[in-house]
This record gives sequence, C-alpha cells and structure tokens, in this order.
Amino acid sequence: MGYLNYLVIALILFLMFKRFFPTKGVNNISTTELKAELNDKNKQFVDVRTPGEFKENYIRGFKNIPLHQITQKAERELSKEKEVIVICQSGMRSQQASKVLKKLGFSKVTNVKGGMSAWSN
Repeated sequence: MGYLNYLVIALILFLMFKRFFPTKGVNNISTTELKAELNDKNKQFVDVRTPGEFKENYIRGFKNIPLHQITQKAERELSKEKEVIVICQSGMRSQQASKVLKKLGFSKVTNVKGGMSAWSN
C-alpha cells in the first residue's frame, strides 16, 4: 500500500510541475515587453479571456478568442505565418492556449506573463 501512495504523490507532483512550467517552444514576455510589440503588424494579438472579461478591460489590437474556443477558431482566424502573442487575466489560461496553439502547428507563440493583472496603460 505504501508504494501506491508514493506513486499517487509522484503523479500529482508531475502534473503540477507540467502545468506551471513553461511550454517548450513558447516564449514568455512581460507586459512591459508587450508594450514594445503592440505596433508590430507582423504579429497577432489574442486575448483568451471570456467575452465579458474582454469587454470590461482590453488592450487595443487584441482579438478576443476565449480559451474554450481556441481550438475551433485558431486555424480559421489566425495565420501560422505570423507570431501569436497570447494574454489572459493572470497568465494561466494564456499558457494553456499557447500549448494548444503549438499543438495546432503555430511555430511562433508568445505568452504574456502576469496577464491583464500585470498590465498598466
């Protein structure tokens, strides 16, 4: 029985580690670094928060594609040729969205650390 307990604990630690560690091939930038990128026409900006959150507070130039719709809408609404910069409220959903985009074949994906919580105009 002791062995099973260790196995369960190891599995939980692995899943936590995997969730909070950056995804391979995804860049991470701060909101300060984001400000320098906003006028780049060769980049796509995606906010993965809910429409309600987006409507309440958003950054001009960002397109709202909620996390739960990213798989369906990404290939239709985004170009794989351009870098995709992803933001959410805290950086967690955008990290998940970044993983999804990488799996869909988007090669240049950047996550904004801290999300809108760290953003100040």
